[in-house]
Amino acid sequence: MRRKKTLSKFYRDEILFIRHKNNPLLTADLWPYPVNTVFNPAAAEINGETLLLARVENKFGVSHLTTAKSRNGISGWRIDKSPSIFPEPQERPEEELGIEDPRITYIKELNLWAITYTAYSLDGPLVSLATTKDFKTFKKRGPILRQIDKDAALFPKRIGKRWAIIHRPYLNPSAPAHIWISFSPDLKHWGDSQIIMRARKGNAWDGEKIGICPEPLETPEGWLILYHGVRKTCSSHIYRIGLALLDLEKPWKVVRRSKDWIMTPIAPYEMLGDVGNVIFPCGWIHDKKSGIVRLYYGGADTCIALATAKMSDILDYVRKCPSQ
Repeated sequence: MRRKKTLSKFYRDEILFIRHKNNPLLTADLWPYPVNTVFNPAAAEINGETLLLARVENKFGVSHLTTAKSRNGISGWRIDKSPSIFPEPQERPEEELGIEDPRITYIKELNLWAITYTAYSLDGPLVSLATTKDFKTFKKRGPILRQIDKDAALFPKRIGKRWAIIHRPYLNPSAPAHIWISFSPDLKHWGDSQIIMRARKGNAWDGEKIGICPEPLETPEGWLILYHGVRKTCSSHIYRIGLALLDLEKPWKVVRRSKDWIMTPIAPYEMLGDVGNVIFPCGWIHDKKSGIVRLYYGGADTCIALATAKMSDILDYVRKCPSQ
């Protein structure tokens, strides 16, 4: 009884995103072929349906990406019977150890969906890009950022005359990792890179490293981003999430940043799994008609879960956050 009260208190403290009662929505036992785990899905709304591009880890330990569709984004999932995007190490050695953690951005100017994902080479992770118009056929465009790098998401439109991407390079494995922004004239060659958000110091919930979660959302207040923060403990790591707001015209400027986390692992499916104490979202969908934001995330590197919030509540919250 005491534990139930403790859990209830944690849920009350998380005032924005509410976990869905059907969580976890997707697990390995629902997959049409043998796998170890399914987690960290990107998300998109296509023809009135919710599409998730899930990271799927096979029983050897190598990941690929598979699509799942649902009419209501909650149940009745139709999962592809084979991988949608899979490693091709013979042609693309950067994918030798798998492909992971996609983010999806619709680029209206080009009439296509851009998928950034982590290609895991023998020498470490790097960011690769694929594009599609129908999520049936995909064009791999190869690595677009230098090694070692990951946690990348594209902006949906040009900033000025250039495309922009948020990412998280590893410059020094023994030091905290920060969030960067880079620019490109052609989605292939990137530069003019700079840090926009730093991991906080000490024992802060985001003091070990930080990285963007889903793609930036454009709002009247600025570019809304959700980011994960990692705290290193004596026994492991804890992955939590927070919010930030970037200037619309100058997204390298942080307008607001949450001081505290907005979600922390507390549900059993977030605490127990292949990698415990992890909440890791790679996709969200903003229904402008209802004002609801659906956040799809991986729990403990083992399952896919859903949490929802009102965009008006999110913006009210972030307006009150301190400037960086």
